Amino acid sequence: GFATKTDAQAWVKSFANWYNGEHLHSAIRFVTPGARHAGHDRATLANRAMLYANARAQNPERWSGKTRNWQPAGPVWLNPETEISAPEIRDAA
Repeated sequence: GFATKTDAQAWVKSFANWYNGEHLHSAIRFVTPGARHAGHDRATLANRAMLYANARAQNPERWSGKTRNWQPAGPVWLNPETEISAPEIRDAA
């Protein structure tokens, strides 16, 4: 726990800043949520795609398959809705 409410608030603020500004999130192609939200992810991903294409062209023997997908991720949700009418979900309840 935290000693004070102020300590807890400081921790949450620090965590949110790290998560949104530094954490490279796998679900959005390893860009930060802040970059994605601001629309800066497209340039970053285009640069990565070009870098990987050039690396593969220069060293084709290093690559056994396709390179990583650097296309911008589609819509994402923090807590997506679940379909509760699906039998496996309904019957589990």
